[in-house]
Amino acid sequence: MKNLAVLLFISLMTLGVNAQEKVAKIEFTTDTVDYGEIEKGSDGVRVFEFKNTGNAPLIISKVSSSCGCTIPKKPEGPIMPGETGEIQVKYDTNRPGPIRKAITVLSNADTPTTILKIKGTVKPMSGK
Repeated sequence: MKNLAVLLFISLMTLGVNAQEKVAKIEFTTDTVDYGEIEKGSDGVRVFEFKNTGNAPLIISKVSSSCGCTIPKKPEGPIMPGETGEIQVKYDTNRPGPIRKAITVLSNADTPTTILKIKGTVKPMSGK
């Protein structure tokens, strides 16, 4: 009976270790999007592409910005292993001046917090 209890305990420990090996991993193509110089009022939408390089579904729980002038949009469903996804960022280009903002991505990946950056300059409309 004692051997059976030990065998059961070892089996449960092995299952626990195997379950922990299933992990989502998020790899971004780039962690910075450079708008360069753009005109005031131009299209402020840019995309951060990523891939789940892990072996478990990737779930992005929250995407937030360092200011209200930047609106990030996350994927709604899980990203399966090997699949790609994108986080869309919309910057308010009606604000002339430098762009230096951070976007925080929270997920169930092995690195749960990722910081993405946007940069560039919004030029005032020419002739005004």
